[in-house]
Amino acid sequence: MSPSWLEEIRWTADGLVPVIAQQQNTGKVLMFAWMNREALALTAREGYAVYWSRSRQKLWRKGEQSGNRQKVQGIFLDCDEDVILLQIEQQGGIACHTGRESCFYRRLGDDGWQVVAPVLKDPELIYAQQNKAAE
Repeated sequence: MSPSWLEEIRWTADGLVPVIAQQQNTGKVLMFAWMNREALALTAREGYAVYWSRSRQKLWRKGEQSGNRQKVQGIFLDCDEDVILLQIEQQGGIACHTGRESCFYRRLGDDGWQVVAPVLKDPELIYAQQNKAAE
C-alpha cells in the first residue's frame, strides 16, 4: 500500500511523474528525470534521489555508478500536482553523465547549440571504476 501523499500526484498514463533536480544552495537546475511511485517513496524514505530509468526500465539510484549522489533537502509538488521539484545537495558537484555540473550545458545561439559549461571530470574516469567491476 502506497503512502496517501503519493495518491495526490497526477501520474502519467505510464505511472510516472517528471522530476526537476535543483541545487538547493544556488537554485541551479541540474537535471530532469522521471520517477514512479516506488522511486518517489524510496527517495522520501532514504533521503537520496532514486529515479526511474525509462531506457533500462528499472529503478536508478543517482550516483550508484559515479558516486555523485543527490542528498535530498526538500521534495516539492507543483500547483497542478504533476511535476516534482527536488531540492538537493549534489555530492561530488557533478550531476551529468558527461562530467558537467548540470545536464543543461548547451544554450541555443545564432549558430545552433553552443556548449556553455565545462567538463569538470572526464566521464571515462567517473565510470572507470564501474567498468572495471563489470569485467
